[in-house]
Amino acid sequence: MAILIPPEKLLALYAEGLFPMADGKGRIRLYSPDPRGILPLDRFKIPRGARREVADPAWDFRVDSAFEHVISACADRAETWIDPVIARSYLALHRAGRAHSVEVWRDGRLAGGLYGVRIGGAFFGESMFHHLPGASKAALAWLATLLRAGGFVLLDTQWTTPHLALFGGVEIPRADYLGLLAGALRLPGTPGLAALARKFPRPSPGQP
Repeated sequence: MAILIPPEKLLALYAEGLFPMADGKGRIRLYSPDPRGILPLDRFKIPRGARREVADPAWDFRVDSAFEHVISACADRAETWIDPVIARSYLALHRAGRAHSVEVWRDGRLAGGLYGVRIGGAFFGESMFHHLPGASKAALAWLATLLRAGGFVLLDTQWTTPHLALFGGVEIPRADYLGLLAGALRLPGTPGLAALARKFPRPSPGQP
């Protein structure tokens, strides 16, 4: 069994529209869903019922301050596709500066967050979690703020869930997704999320 998927191999997979998941039997499988879930940044919305949670002034938003803790929290559930090989692989990609965690803290404790991969003008969301109600919603809203501000054009969610649909998530044919991906990869380097976080420390109140 591989110790990890090398960062350069992971990036090459994403550039082809693929991503890896563990199947629970010690095997790593590659996926390219059809249809593919995306969250169009120009149509991102905060559901009315979540706006107060997202705007809670007690949230402390951070990028990449606890990546390993975020991926561990995302894996801590009854059924998970994040096995030790996947966790080590994305930690290595994080150390290479290409995987990021978007975190929500409260009273000095990690309350929720998400992690994903950045290539060109695309961000590939991998997983999210919350320990406190509303924390993952706040993390997603802040991610959208950062990506919009940074000129990103693709937020890949792999699949669309009812939860993501509330924020504007949709499914599109794989062929259309690959076209969007190709355009996003042609964009010049986008700003790092940490730099964007310093300019936009909270979710934008202007999001509908």
